[in-house]
Amino acid sequence: MRRFLLSFLTSLALSLPALAQQAPAEFPEKLDIGISTNEIAITSDFRGADLTIFGAIDGFDGNLLAQGKYDIVVSLEGPKESATVRKKTRVFGIWINTRAMTFELVPESYSVSSTRDIEAIAPAEEMNNMGIGVSHLTLTPIGFIGDGSGVTEFREAFRRLRETSGVYQRDSGGVQFISASLFKASVRLPADVPNGTHVVRAFLFRDGTFVAAKALPLRVVKTGLEAAITQAAQEKPLLYGVIAVLLAIITGWTASLIFRRD
Repeated sequence: MRRFLLSFLTSLALSLPALAQQAPAEFPEKLDIGISTNEIAITSDFRGADLTIFGAIDGFDGNLLAQGKYDIVVSLEGPKESATVRKKTRVFGIWINTRAMTFELVPESYSVSSTRDIEAIAPAEEMNNMGIGVSHLTLTPIGFIGDGSGVTEFREAFRRLRETSGVYQRDSGGVQFISASLFKASVRLPADVPNGTHVVRAFLFRDGTFVAAKALPLRVVKTGLEAAITQAAQEKPLLYGVIAVLLAIITGWTASLIFRRD
C-alpha cells in the first residue's frame, strides 16, 4: 500500500507542470459589446445594410493600449446549413457536374471586420481552431471524400464562390478605437441576407493572444409581402405551387394579348 501511494504521488508531482502549461492563462481584460439594433426587417426594397457594434475593454493595460497591442475582431455569422460545391468538367464539348463535396453546417452568410488584417493579429493555427475569419472558417466535408486530396481545392472554391456572391465579406480596418478603451465596428449585411437568427461575435486579442469573447443574437425577419410568400411556401407548399402556376399562365396569356400581332 505504501509503495502504491509513493508511486501515485510521484506521478502526480511529475504531471503538475504539464497541467500548469495546458491551463489557460487568466487575463484581467473583459469585453462588453452592444449592437445598434436587435432585429433587421427585410422588405421588398432591401439592398443590404451596415450593422454598427459598439464595445469596450474593461481592465485594460494602458501601456499595452498605447503600444497598439490590443486587437478586436467582430463577425456577423448567419444561420448554418450544409452546403454543396460542385465541379464542372467538359465532356464531349458539354460542361457537366463530375465531382461534388458537401460541407457540414456552414454559415449562410458571414461578415468580419477587424482592427487590422486578421493574418497579422494571431497565428493562423489559432484562428483555425477558433474559426475566425473567412479563410479560417471550419469546413468539414461529409460523405465519401476518397483519399482527401481534393478537400483543399473544394474549400477554396467554396470560399471564393461565397465571397464573389457577396454573402461572405471581410473588412480589415473596419474596427476602430474611438477612445481609450471604446471601439466601434461596422459589418455588412448583404442584400440577400438569409432569414433567421444571426450571431454577432467580438474577439479580443492581446499581443497575438486570445483574451476574451462576447456574443449577441441578431434576428433577421422578412416583413410584408415577402413574409407572406415565404410563410405560404413553407406552410402550404401545394397551394403555393398551384397559385404560382396560375399566375404564370395568366401572365403569359396577358402578354400574348398585349403583344399579339394582328
